[in-house]
Amino acid sequence: MKKAFHVLIASVVFGLCFFPRAWAQTPVVVELFTSEGCSSCPPADALLVQLSQKTPPGVDLILLGEHVDYWNHDGWSDRFSSSQFSQRQSDYEEHLHVAGPYTPQMVIDGHLQFVGNDVAALQHNLELAATQPKIAQVSLQWEAGDHLKIAVQAPEKTHAHVFLAVTEDGLTTAIAGGENSGRTLQHAAVVRELRELGSVKDGSFEKTVEAAPHSGWNAANLKVAVLIQDGDGGPIIGAAPLHYPPSTAAAP
Repeated sequence: MKKAFHVLIASVVFGLCFFPRAWAQTPVVVELFTSEGCSSCPPADALLVQLSQKTPPGVDLILLGEHVDYWNHDGWSDRFSSSQFSQRQSDYEEHLHVAGPYTPQMVIDGHLQFVGNDVAALQHNLELAATQPKIAQVSLQWEAGDHLKIAVQAPEKTHAHVFLAVTEDGLTTAIAGGENSGRTLQHAAVVRELRELGSVKDGSFEKTVEAAPHSGWNAANLKVAVLIQDGDGGPIIGAAPLHYPPSTAAAP
């Protein structure tokens, strides 16, 4: 079963090579709502790790692993979990008309949702998202002192939230309780921080924000992403990712 799962993962990743080149100008946002306390989540976590490691050239995926906190019971508390991510998932449930939150759940571009360990559903929805250009253009640039300059251009009547996400790859947890007790889980694109920066008004947004790594984060494995989202739990109409600069990654 394990071998078959990895074959399926490979087919998804290499299948992306045949997507339109235009996707390089249209980042696709993949959000995984997961938990270390959920026994169905490890295959979805592994899928996110595979996507983070094998994204083919010309494809611009923005991966966000958001660990919910409602599985923090039965002897295990997920160190990456936050009530903020549980609330974000609940906002999606309302907009997407889902009966209630569940894990693992993937949401693509804020409007396509499915069970997060379903490889076929992932490939289908990525292909669908690749054909839907976003209306907001996002430009990101690092400036001195870990400051990130953000510029957004959108149609004049656009009113949307602007979010900054910081993610970290290469994280491992030895689980000592709960449904996954005794397992060692690998994580990628774990959302370390998600904050709202403001709103797009009259078709534009510009701001420079500090995005310095916190203590305990591995700067070499960090990325930032800016999301432009229509309402609370609505479609993502623009996005852009950026690695941390080498000078930051080299800092002690």
